[in-house]
Amino acid sequence: MATPGAGTPPPTRPPQPAPQPQRGPAQGRQGGPPGAAGPQQASGGFRTALGGLTTRGRSFVAAGVAAGICAYVLGQPDLLRVGLLLAILPLVCVAVLYRTRYRVAGSRRLAPSRVPAMSESRVHLRVDNVSRIPTGLLMLQDRVPYVLGPRPRFVLDRVEPGGHREVSYRVRSDLRGRYPLGPLQLRLTDPFGMCELTRSFSAFDTLTVVPRVEALPPVRLAGEANGYGESRTRALAFAGEDDVIPRGYRHGDDLRRVHWRSTAKYGELMVRREEQPHRARCTVLLDTRRSAYYGAGPDSAFEWAVSAAASVSTHMLERGFAVRLLTDTGSSVPGPEGTGGYVGDSSDMAGVLLDTLAVVDHSDDLAQSPGSGPDGAHGDGLSRAYEVLRSSHEGLLVAFLGDLEEEQAANVGRMRQRAGGAVAFVLDSDDWTAREPGARSEPPAEHGARETGAEDDDTPTPLRMLREAGWTVLSVRAGDSLPELWQRADRYRSREEQQEAGATT
Repeated sequence: MATPGAGTPPPTRPPQPAPQPQRGPAQGRQGGPPGAAGPQQASGGFRTALGGLTTRGRSFVAAGVAAGICAYVLGQPDLLRVGLLLAILPLVCVAVLYRTRYRVAGSRRLAPSRVPAMSESRVHLRVDNVSRIPTGLLMLQDRVPYVLGPRPRFVLDRVEPGGHREVSYRVRSDLRGRYPLGPLQLRLTDPFGMCELTRSFSAFDTLTVVPRVEALPPVRLAGEANGYGESRTRALAFAGEDDVIPRGYRHGDDLRRVHWRSTAKYGELMVRREEQPHRARCTVLLDTRRSAYYGAGPDSAFEWAVSAAASVSTHMLERGFAVRLLTDTGSSVPGPEGTGGYVGDSSDMAGVLLDTLAVVDHSDDLAQSPGSGPDGAHGDGLSRAYEVLRSSHEGLLVAFLGDLEEEQAANVGRMRQRAGGAVAFVLDSDDWTAREPGARSEPPAEHGARETGAEDDDTPTPLRMLREAGWTVLSVRAGDSLPELWQRADRYRSREEQQEAGATT
């Protein structure tokens, strides 16, 4: 087993997800002889061990040297013996601890490794003594970012040969992100407390804190009536058996679907592909422009938008929709290599989307807006997202937007042309920064009246532009509940459809 070297811990919260080493069931097994000199300790190893002298050990050495000097000056041989004993005892402890040749393996397991914000995860640590001699007193310490809580420390008693010890601790974060745990450290000490040596393992694990996901009520939003509702199937064979589209046999296929003519033609077992699922589509647009939000922290407007995007994405996946997450920078999850950007199983897709939202951060809208000038104008923001949407026809488009200017609202308005239905949640940043969460300055009824009144003079111009473009617009204020807004959007859309039907007749 390789000797662990002192590892430099990675940054507390990487700004973007980085590839992590693949781990087996042991979840990051680490091992090595903490008490033995390894390749990195070949030169100056004993000198490094001398640096592990504790305050008690240094005091003994200093007292021994002082006693030796006094014995030489005063001519007291008995005092010299006492000084030699005081000075040699810490050095003997260092040598014994340095020459200890036992081997220890450590492992870490996260349960679970992906948790929502403000939820706890338990970290299980296991130390195995794989040598033939028992260990001494060990102090186990795991490095964790300060956001997850204090650094855990455990004192382990003597571990018999082939034995192990298991300990656990909890971590909790109110902020989403990816946090490294480790490397694991072992501190060795002698029975007299003269010397302490620290050995670090090199492996670490990652805890992913994803946004909170709220359960949403099932509603019928726009887009389903236009052929983008629940999953449907369409037949591919209409003109008889000769026109079927065969595919290769897969394990588990029904043998009654074997197409023998194609099997004879291609020389391998082929089956009829009589039906192909046609999944409904939903695009969740998340506005991440830095200038669109104010404030920071778990209760800020931007964190509410990220959590809401995660909730809507998960809800639509559970309803059978193929979901794509799109940001104002034009980047989408999953990537463009899939068919229209909609790929993956619902369970796999949910994990991919949540992992992406765990590390999403503000975008520099000045950098992405080619029209922004030196005066700090916001430019045409959201134009890249519009370029992505204009190339395909969307089913349902759900957008979570920050502060909008008229030019940006015009870009969002044009997105409605490529969607069967569009719902926009516009966050009022001034309201979020001016009030505590949960506070309201007007009753909910008046709040709803302002949202639906398209001709109200108090309605901001960007919101009026979105409604005129066909969007169902809801203004989000501090303390608003996403499930209530979700139901309100369905009621508003139904009311708009009734008004359009009445105007047509």
